[in-house]
Amino acid sequence: MRAIDGTSLVLPGWVSAHSHAFQYGLRGHTQRAPGETGTFWSWREAMFSLADSLTPESLAAVSRDAFRALYRSGVRCVGEFHYVHHPRGGGAYAQRTLLSDVVIEAALAEGLRVTLLRVAYARSSHGRPPEGAQRRFCDGDVDDVLRDLDALRSRWGADARVRVGVAPHSVRAVPREWLGPLDEYATRYALPFHMHVAEVIGEVESCLAEHGRRPVELLSEAGVLNERFVAVHATNLEPHEARLLGEARAFACLCPTTERDLGDGLADIAALREAGVRLCVGIDSHVVTDPVEEMRALETHERLRLRRRVTFAGAEGRTLAEQLLVEGSAHGALACGWDAAVRGRETAWDADTVVDLESAPLRGVAPERVLDALVFSGHPGCVRR
Repeated sequence: MRAIDGTSLVLPGWVSAHSHAFQYGLRGHTQRAPGETGTFWSWREAMFSLADSLTPESLAAVSRDAFRALYRSGVRCVGEFHYVHHPRGGGAYAQRTLLSDVVIEAALAEGLRVTLLRVAYARSSHGRPPEGAQRRFCDGDVDDVLRDLDALRSRWGADARVRVGVAPHSVRAVPREWLGPLDEYATRYALPFHMHVAEVIGEVESCLAEHGRRPVELLSEAGVLNERFVAVHATNLEPHEARLLGEARAFACLCPTTERDLGDGLADIAALREAGVRLCVGIDSHVVTDPVEEMRALETHERLRLRRRVTFAGAEGRTLAEQLLVEGSAHGALACGWDAAVRGRETAWDADTVVDLESAPLRGVAPERVLDALVFSGHPGCVRR
């Protein structure tokens, strides 16, 4: 952290470690219940409809809009959890990685570093083949996924602004027998390994029905938990599952604005912290483009859940605000595979977000309280563009 001329503050660049850029196109389209009430599953139907309508050109356009909004809000790196791979109805493009390349190019055009998390998707759920738009997400076998990962690494490996990662979608969408080959590939090439984990109760119930295990129990048994593993959401965990993640030195990527928009529930962040799980944040569905809100919600959602204030005192001598900024920057960079760029005991990395000390939330705040004001009162208007 350093000041410039007393009017600006340079901070480690903020990272959205989980993003679905195309979902930026859902803004305003999912806030009316299709019946008496709405659920995650009714929202998903609207999302599938949007996904099924995408062309390479429209995906490029909506991705650029989403990434432009991220950059202007202070994000400097994005983990793009990308699963729209194929033409409508299934099959494959002549250039199989066409849509992945489109998304990478969109991020670079808007000034972001990007980790393309190539999603593996096999089925609707246990015993159910892909339906409708899901055919655009799915591959015939795990070898197709590995070939695409090879192609992406070959094309983008020399670009210092790009990383590639492995991302089995969820225990619902990927059979257990795919996990081993995907983990072996990620281990061989030291790639990040991201996966939706226990976002909704229905996912937990289906995992119990198929495997007799909760999601993190299954992943631990399959041997895929390690320091490169990122559990996205981790909303509906039991305390022992948090401990399994912590023992593996894994990450949990929380996406608070999306989780509350979808009614997923409140993660037990205290249990994750106590277990030693490293936290990071993601903009996810882009319903709100505000990385500061994602960071502060790690604390404010806990205040709601626990009915008290200041639920965490920070770590290693950091204040709470400093801790949340680390989780919104360097931890996200590590989770997205930017290990070589991270420094300062995992607290900083070589990207910058510049904050305007004359912006309304920060004007007149004592220097020693500026970070508190930024995290708990700030917004994208505080970022110098």
